[in-house]
Amino acid sequence: MTPLPDPTDPPRAGRVAAFFDLDKTIIATSSAAAFSRPFFAGGLINRGDVLRSAYAHFLFMVGGADADQTERMRAHLSSLVTGWDVATVSRIVEETLHEHIDPVVYAEAVELIESHHEHGHDVVIVSASGSEVVEPIAAVLGADHAISSRMAVEDGRYTGAIDFYAYGENKAVALRELAEREGYDLEASYAYSDSVTDAPMLGAVGHAFVVNPDRTLRRLAAEHGWGALTFSKPVALRSHLAGSTPALAAAGVVALGVVAWVVWRALRRRRRD
Repeated sequence: MTPLPDPTDPPRAGRVAAFFDLDKTIIATSSAAAFSRPFFAGGLINRGDVLRSAYAHFLFMVGGADADQTERMRAHLSSLVTGWDVATVSRIVEETLHEHIDPVVYAEAVELIESHHEHGHDVVIVSASGSEVVEPIAAVLGADHAISSRMAVEDGRYTGAIDFYAYGENKAVALRELAEREGYDLEASYAYSDSVTDAPMLGAVGHAFVVNPDRTLRRLAAEHGWGALTFSKPVALRSHLAGSTPALAAAGVVALGVVAWVVWRALRRRRRD
């Protein structure tokens, strides 16, 4: 099954896109933390940096990082990468991508991506992680575009400055800019995220879904009429693409849930009107 457009809506003039958050939405971890070991092995970080990254990852996974802690982590990461050789980072990500990302991809997310493509929708990966990490992952997933943070570079090395931080409201800004360039009809488009910080992105489209929501995010979704999905089956990406039957079956249930939610929302809108 594929997530069909709302059958009661009039035809749209623009194209449709599906915007996917990356960390804990498509993959069951933090993309930045996933590469801490290969960055250590490659000499980019030391053991203390690994421990600090592990703590930041723990806060991220349990949802315990507030705005101040998130800003401190952003500043720490900015300081951490200062002086890193960009080519070295890209090489490490490319060489270890399948080893560290493949096993933690949600089967349900991969099937939704495939479903959107089958229905002619563009797929856009949106992440606060750096472009050197996000863009290779997006390519493996078959995404059409990627929105990510961009670090300033001089003479092939990171300066520590951030040209664009794809976080919070900035995600929605970049989403709208991409929609303007590509001709996307945002009212007909979709967005998926696990994080309350992505509320601006979710609110920018007509069909928004929260993934594995905590109590706060579930309440926010109810207030805005957003759908709720549960992703629970990390699967090796290559085995999924080879045709893993259990993965396809589980993800098909999620796709069916998307269809049901869109139809239910349309009928409720018609009754209200």
